[in-house]
Amino acid sequence: MAGKKTVRLRAITADDTAKIVAWRNRDFVRRNFIYQELFTEEGHRKWLREQVVPGHVAQFIICLPDGGEIGSVYLRDIDREAGTAEYGIFIGEKEALGRGYGTAAATEALRYAFAKLGLKKVFLRFLADNIGAGKSYERAGFHMTERTDMVTTMQGNREVRFMEIDREAWERRECGGMLGNGEGYE
Repeated sequence: MAGKKTVRLRAITADDTAKIVAWRNRDFVRRNFIYQELFTEEGHRKWLREQVVPGHVAQFIICLPDGGEIGSVYLRDIDREAGTAEYGIFIGEKEALGRGYGTAAATEALRYAFAKLGLKKVFLRFLADNIGAGKSYERAGFHMTERTDMVTTMQGNREVRFMEIDREAWERRECGGMLGNGEGYE
């Protein structure tokens, strides 16, 4: 990875539905998700209506400096009382994989989670054989927990690993405890 990659996150809108469905249904994306069923535009609109609009989910489009859009990140099952949420990401443009954009997007999503939403902890689940994802999450500040699980996907039985980061760890990473200005999301 040459130099630090920068991305901007913008809030998802209903106008992004066709793009999200197309990205999420690509084989190279689906095989890395626990839930591998095909997405539909109707299902995505329901997700927006029932999850994003009421604030249970904060979802963003990942935008490159040149204006290109490559995927989506989200914080789901936001529990404001407990101060927790689950992080997720998918890069839907194959040429954008392995270029540091996922780590940059995770960094911006964590900034949003801790600085804007005031969360205490963000966790994630990923398929253990998705080694690149695990490395990206570590670079963004997540650390592996001891928890594991097994799921059955279209590819057979697969191990699920869990990672998390708490607010204090994020603050130590973010400019030595100084909170970022949040300019990477809108």
